[in-house]
Amino acid sequence: MEGWSRSGMLDKANAKREATGRGGASRDGSEVGEPRVERFVPRRNHDPEDLRSWAKSTGFVSVDSVASTTSADDDYEANKDHSGIDLEKGMGERGGSLSPKIEIDPVLGRARVNRSFEIEVDWVSKDAREGDDGGLGLRNDGVERHGIGNQDRGVDVQSALRFADEERRDEFVNRNGNPDGNWNANANANGHDFSAVAAATEPKKDENDGLGEMGINVFHDAEEPILGTHPRKYEVKCGIIDNLGLVPRTYYSLQQYLSLAGSLVFIPLVIVPVMGGTDKDMANMISSMLLVSGITTLLHSYFGTRLPLVQGSSFVFLAPALVIMNSEELRDLTEHKFRQIMRELQGAIIVGSIFQSILGFSGLMSLLLRLINPVVVAPTTMAVGLAFFSYGFPQAGSCVEISIPQICLVLIFTLHLRGISIQGHQVFQIYAVPLSIVIIWTYAFFLTVGGAYSYTGCSVNIPTSNILVDACRKHSFSMKHCRTDVSDALRTSSWVRIPYPFQWGIPIFKLRTSIIMIFISLVSSVDSVGTYHSTSLRVNSKPPTPGIVSRGIGMEGFCSILAGLWGTGTGSTTLPENMHTINATKVANRGAIQLGAAFLIFFSVVGKVGGILASIPQALAASVLCFTWALIVALGLSTLQYVQASSFRNLTIVGVSLFLGFSIPAYFQQYDPKSSLILPGYLVPYSAASSGPVRTGMKELDFALNGLLSINMVVTFFIAFLLDNTVPGSRQERGVYMWSSSEELSSDLASQENYAVPARLAGVFCWAKCLGL
Repeated sequence: MEGWSRSGMLDKANAKREATGRGGASRDGSEVGEPRVERFVPRRNHDPEDLRSWAKSTGFVSVDSVASTTSADDDYEANKDHSGIDLEKGMGERGGSLSPKIEIDPVLGRARVNRSFEIEVDWVSKDAREGDDGGLGLRNDGVERHGIGNQDRGVDVQSALRFADEERRDEFVNRNGNPDGNWNANANANGHDFSAVAAATEPKKDENDGLGEMGINVFHDAEEPILGTHPRKYEVKCGIIDNLGLVPRTYYSLQQYLSLAGSLVFIPLVIVPVMGGTDKDMANMISSMLLVSGITTLLHSYFGTRLPLVQGSSFVFLAPALVIMNSEELRDLTEHKFRQIMRELQGAIIVGSIFQSILGFSGLMSLLLRLINPVVVAPTTMAVGLAFFSYGFPQAGSCVEISIPQICLVLIFTLHLRGISIQGHQVFQIYAVPLSIVIIWTYAFFLTVGGAYSYTGCSVNIPTSNILVDACRKHSFSMKHCRTDVSDALRTSSWVRIPYPFQWGIPIFKLRTSIIMIFISLVSSVDSVGTYHSTSLRVNSKPPTPGIVSRGIGMEGFCSILAGLWGTGTGSTTLPENMHTINATKVANRGAIQLGAAFLIFFSVVGKVGGILASIPQALAASVLCFTWALIVALGLSTLQYVQASSFRNLTIVGVSLFLGFSIPAYFQQYDPKSSLILPGYLVPYSAASSGPVRTGMKELDFALNGLLSINMVVTFFIAFLLDNTVPGSRQERGVYMWSSSEELSSDLASQENYAVPARLAGVFCWAKCLGL
């Protein structure tokens, strides 16, 4: 029986091609030209479905595990030859060649340079696989094989496999005399007996198979995922829909919310003193914030995107709140200042939230997603954290004995001790903020008791304006920010108090503040879009569909309406810090998030909890916020992993948007020098709305434009949005977000269950296809 050598097989393949008139010499001896098969031509704006079909037809479908293999028969092993068909290097001196190693970019639809893995097919025997020549499978870059050239790249992989398949069929017929028997039972639907996509099947061996084994392995990078490649698989202790017992669910829920302590309750410590509120007002606002955060988290986990994300008062709304409360009309109030400012904030938040709800529930957000990419999200999120640099350490520096140890301790826990694990839990990294607060708060208590902030003849309870002694006036600021016994929030707060809507009064609606909050709600939506996409990858799920994203944005708008009704001072949105929490805890469980939300609702009713949190010294709170805002900047920066970070286009857009996003507001903030004589230095950047350079003759519009152009994140967003959508760039270079389609999500039952709303609600709103219901 004739042996299976490479040259013999190629001769017979060429003979078949000559007989069918596809190339070579004809039967009468006349010469016919070489086969002309069109090469793959890179093109842009391709249809991803066409690309996937092309990749599947050529056999180049990457999988994450070893594909099914087939073993060689005895005749093939006995007559093996060191020459064979290598689908990467071609057919050598025979003139025809096969496709080179190709890795298809699913975004651009063109071949790109292979990064760390390649799929190479080498038809050699099992014995050769045990020697120097690998088997039919993968090879490492740079390994040379004999007998193979790379001269012609005209014949594609499918043609070569078809020729080899026909040759094997003829050989089988010659030996068995049965052209229709076992051959058809052993042949694959692809026309050759190996599976191109079967990643999870076990290797099969059949005595009638005539080919050597084929393995397909994909060796992933250690890098973070880049859009258009296989996403990195993250370690997750428990997934979104895992059913946990009561004890582990309780533990994980407390763990999630304690790690977010700095983001959930510290905003009232910033705005209440500026609004002229009392310690009791601060305690009541913290309780209201806990209640709204619990309710909105439950709503989002059932009716929003359903990702395990905690909702809370956002720092995106903090800057415009400071702008509104520092207007000339409000900062000069003497009576009922706190309630008047709160009512105006409530009205502005409600109007802006209604706009966000319409944007989401109408499906308009699905259209806007086409224009929102990582190059836009990254600088916008970074500007949210950087916007408060004038408040951070200037407030913390009022008591360096507390602030510097607090900053150092939280950094040591988060960075230097992050690798220390206690019973499988990275305690220091997860509980960095609450642990450091407890330690430094105790340290500050001993400083207070020891008399470090006691001065002869000075009392902290006397207002600064009534202090007559210059020495006491000098130390009054330090005493109020450093002493742990200054606040009477714990003493004045009730044991049981249920926050209720309109507890501060009926909201006041004004055009100027409403315009500001409408634009802020748009920035908040952009911030949440980046969080949705990053979280979906972090929990090893498919990205949500545009309809699901719209549903989440619409639900965030509804939740912000609730925040406006209860009077939390800011809107409610998805906290970007969720990403850090999931990364540190390795927990992404929806049930744990929902149980933690129930705990927040319970603690909001216990008034003393708000009183304890309101008693945190101002310098200590400012120190924690320095870390929290820096973390938001880092999370925004991490969004650039989805784009070509070395691209001059992207670097320029991010750099210009950030620089102008701070330089342009600085011009508005410094336009009226009188503000620096009236307000503390850390509040001057938020006073430009009443004294900016814009003069249109309409006071309401002037206030809105001056206020918007003095807010860093707003200017940064619009510059990045304009440049990214006008400067040319490929989809891969821009890192365009790849959202799932409804068909893709329906084919993945696990991901579909992650995002699917409860069945009853889906039945009621089945008409709203734009919301992914």
